[in-house]
Amino acid sequence: MIPAWQRKDGRKGIRNVVAVCYLVECAHHVARRIVDRIGAPDVQLIGFPGCYPNAYADKVMRAIATHPNLGGMVIVSLGCESFNRAGLAKAVRESGRPVETLVIQEVGGTAATIAEGIEAVERVRAEADRAERTEMAVDELVIGTVCGGSDGTSGITANPAVGRAFDRLVGEGATCLFEETGELVGCEAIMADRAVTPELGEALKESVAKAERYYTVMGFGSFAAGNAEGGLTTQEEKSMGAYSKSGSSPISGIVKPGDVPPAGGLYLLDVVPDGEPRFGFPNISDNAEIVELIACGAHIILFTTGRGSVVGSAISPVIKICANPETARRLAADMDIDAGRILEDAATIEDVGTEIYNRTLAVAKGEHSVSEALGHQEFILTYKSFEPIGPGCLPTRAGAA
Repeated sequence: MIPAWQRKDGRKGIRNVVAVCYLVECAHHVARRIVDRIGAPDVQLIGFPGCYPNAYADKVMRAIATHPNLGGMVIVSLGCESFNRAGLAKAVRESGRPVETLVIQEVGGTAATIAEGIEAVERVRAEADRAERTEMAVDELVIGTVCGGSDGTSGITANPAVGRAFDRLVGEGATCLFEETGELVGCEAIMADRAVTPELGEALKESVAKAERYYTVMGFGSFAAGNAEGGLTTQEEKSMGAYSKSGSSPISGIVKPGDVPPAGGLYLLDVVPDGEPRFGFPNISDNAEIVELIACGAHIILFTTGRGSVVGSAISPVIKICANPETARRLAADMDIDAGRILEDAATIEDVGTEIYNRTLAVAKGEHSVSEALGHQEFILTYKSFEPIGPGCLPTRAGAA
């Protein structure tokens, strides 16, 4: 069993983080200084830089603010931004977590808010530390996966090894999330064949078609210059490599950022904005995708990389799995697992899949991932726009009701 924190809303977390959350870029510095002055790994900085309202950002932030790994929150507002700070605080409070709000324009400026913020964090922390302890089973875990800095080895070693770990986790009742529809172009038919219903199969095809349209209009795709330098030759090669992270289990549904899957199984997270592509919506980025996976309830993120990436995340631990043996040696201090051993006949895909599974459970039980130990707490939340998921996207919902 996995030691956990029992939340009053019924969910269970593997960490007990207190988040200091800024609601506009103008409050970022103050929030950062509060976190830096406290200097504790369980006090982490998150935030939204925009001044104007955005339904996506509001939904994702509320999902993060009530994530099972979060024990409480201190909100830092400038005072004139459009983010609904009262609504966010209410969501946290109604979930049974402690929350305090500081408005810089009312408190008296930078120094006064930093001083008051430190005291607020300590009060919230003390209450969060009193959360009930419990145990959770593997079938209560939510695990996400993302790849970044991919090269020609990613689809041969690390990604299929994550797929093996996903198959085992799904088989034990866990919830597993894969995403990057822009990196699944060409794989829509084989994904549809794995869907648990024909309606879901059609929705899977449409999600990839939307990503293809988005990238075509924006003039760039998921195939980056660094991928080519790393030995990837075509979008098809990259897509098949990314797809292999999903394993071979039936696909139970599609979710969008901030949607929590209703039951165990394998889900596709659609991260490409709905509607017409528009200026100001960023290209997909690894750290933004991690935040979106966490907003869907992911306790842990499995991050595969060939060329090397050193990022982690706030709220949920990131496990780094290196696909390339040369990169694994060069960046050994940033990696949890060397999947490149597969290329050197030192391990099989099944061996590394088992290692990923075991490492996932060890981190769930309290061991620090490498990025956690190094203090990585990256967080990106920007503007996007999404429509609610369609009726065929969650056929598992009826079974979970």
